[in-house]
Amino acid sequence: MVKAVSEMEIERIKNVASLLYSAARPLRILRSIDWPPAVKEGFFAQGARELPKVSYGGFDPTPTIETVRQARRLIVPISPIDLWLERQADSIEGGARMLAGMGTAVFFEHARRLYGEPTAPLRYYPATSLELAQRIRAVIESLARIDPGVAPPAYRTAVDVAQEIEERVKRHFGEEAPRVEIVGRLSANALATASAIRIRRDARFTDRDAAQLLNHEAYIHAATSLNGRAQTDLPVLAAGHPCTTRTQEGLAVFAEIISGTMELDRLQRLADRVFAIQMAIEGADFLDVYRYFLERTDNPDQAFENARRVFRGGVLTGGAPFTKDVVYLFGLLQVSNAIRAIFAAGRSDCLRLLFCGKLDLQDIPALAELARMGLCRLPRYLPPWASDLRSLLALLTYSTFINQIDMTPMIAVAEKMLENAPMVEVPASGSADRSAP
Repeated sequence: MVKAVSEMEIERIKNVASLLYSAARPLRILRSIDWPPAVKEGFFAQGARELPKVSYGGFDPTPTIETVRQARRLIVPISPIDLWLERQADSIEGGARMLAGMGTAVFFEHARRLYGEPTAPLRYYPATSLELAQRIRAVIESLARIDPGVAPPAYRTAVDVAQEIEERVKRHFGEEAPRVEIVGRLSANALATASAIRIRRDARFTDRDAAQLLNHEAYIHAATSLNGRAQTDLPVLAAGHPCTTRTQEGLAVFAEIISGTMELDRLQRLADRVFAIQMAIEGADFLDVYRYFLERTDNPDQAFENARRVFRGGVLTGGAPFTKDVVYLFGLLQVSNAIRAIFAAGRSDCLRLLFCGKLDLQDIPALAELARMGLCRLPRYLPPWASDLRSLLALLTYSTFINQIDMTPMIAVAEKMLENAPMVEVPASGSADRSAP
């Protein structure tokens, strides 16, 4: 028999969730640590030989910390719901203290606690983020000799990409579709909220980038923002803060993979960010990391943007970077395995809960209980691959099956078979195949 929950208990939970949402609202982390365009202009005007000149506006954490304290007075961290509320409180307070330390080593100390760092052991998995990045790099290097048969990309403008994304989001979200804006300054090529998808004017995009951005920014980040905004009883689900970042970015990268829009270059960039953060922790300054990325990309503008991601909010002379970008690979690993476990347990209901707002995977038990109580609403917007589960189920079945088999003997046979097979010229994608009838 399910125990009835009193109206007083329901009101307490709603009150805490509302207080935490109020506490989180001032935390615009990426916006607060963003660099104005003049920083990049000045850097290149000096021949990319001097550290950028960056200053940050101050952030007063006191209102957030006081509101979190009010919420904590109502939290008894024993039940799954209260433990969930306590995690939100810890993350929101940590985010406020991190922003208060912008431009100093204090910022890094809070960032490493909130997001992790490359050499820290990962929870529930016997590796570090740095080791995951090294494995990605090793696999990519082993595939470097493979010619994918695709012509070099023709780069597209932000205007072209914005137009394509706008058409698709209007179709998917209807009247609630976020507007698509082209802006002069942004902390990434694109960022999404419930109300807007912003695309940086000077960013360059390949033929795959629009589809990638659609799946990553619109179908995940914008969707979870809109679904969170609909949680009137639990408004904190609309507030993105550090403890939700790993799962949100893990879901977004998983969406790229499951939709077929992920590329090796993208995986390499995710790994390179981890290496660059470790370089900065070990003392590399902005110029060192910029040159590292310049060697990797041969693109000064992209090298600057990649280095900026590492140093925004931190110390440009090294030793204290922003560690957020270590979450992507581990987030992908966690989300992939969680989705497999959800289906293995016959709990496809929990898959929908992943999209009900901004959350961490370990929040699922609490959110399931809150849904049973009528406080957590199921999401209105799901990515296409989660709306129609047929392809996802087939892929999960195959991956589970293949992971249970020792492929070593079959790989050895295939390699032997290919030893004497001559190389066949394959035309680049898009060129005519004159052998076709």
